[in-house]
Amino acid sequence: MSAFKTIALIGRYNSPDVAAALATMGDYLRKQGRDVLVEKETAENSRITRFPVADYDEIGARADLAVVQGGDGSMLNAARHLAAHHVPLVGVNQGRLGFMTDIASANMLDAMAEILAGRHVIEERTMLAAEVLRDGAVTLATLALNDAVVNKGAVGRLIEFLVHIDGEFVYDLRADGLIVATPTGSTAYALSSDGPILQPTVPGFALVPICPHTLSNRPIMVSDRTVIDITLKRSIDARLHFDGQMQCDLQEGDRVVIRRAEHTVKFVHPPGYSYYAMLREKLHWSEGL
Repeated sequence: MSAFKTIALIGRYNSPDVAAALATMGDYLRKQGRDVLVEKETAENSRITRFPVADYDEIGARADLAVVQGGDGSMLNAARHLAAHHVPLVGVNQGRLGFMTDIASANMLDAMAEILAGRHVIEERTMLAAEVLRDGAVTLATLALNDAVVNKGAVGRLIEFLVHIDGEFVYDLRADGLIVATPTGSTAYALSSDGPILQPTVPGFALVPICPHTLSNRPIMVSDRTVIDITLKRSIDARLHFDGQMQCDLQEGDRVVIRRAEHTVKFVHPPGYSYYAMLREKLHWSEGL
């Protein structure tokens, strides 16, 4: 029998389609002799009541696998909650692009059968750990799977900040902002800002300026063992986002310190998964050939 004996179901969207898919998956897993948990907010949104409900801490303590049904945002949210618990994730795409949710909804039960039979691969993804320091005190500490983004707020003017890597000065940048992306996040906001695509096992981070005032400020890649220090030098309005979610307003003098997180996220892929095939499909490479 597979090592996945207790399986949690997670879905972020209040959608009849997702609710139906969650119920179908739960019923299937029970027929396979697995214990099923439904994440608390998921249960409230989907109104699924026939499975035990658990919060993320309980899922972390009890589950051997989490099935996330939704889009990449759902996977990002689950990853941040479960990384420290080492619960692997498998994604069923109910969203749009779905770079991380690689199982098509129509094939989810066949894919799950393969996974339960032990025919799967587990891939580890690096996360970011970030802190905001104001007057030497930590005001915010959080994790991100895709990226940490310092950018301008509602005023719309350029912001200016200093970037140091391992204590060494890199540049004084005037721009709309700066993205620090993991390999997973290299296909998200960083990609739309002309950043490089990093294969998931590359041990590095991409630093991608957003609309820099000096056009020679290009994206660079650094080791994921470095510490990246961003100091806000001049700004009327600046904000900090992690994985696309606004976390806090920044003030002049604030420092955002970013490093590799202690924990990784584990993705479970069914047989036949290929990162490059996924890129061809999602980014429409080789069309017309």
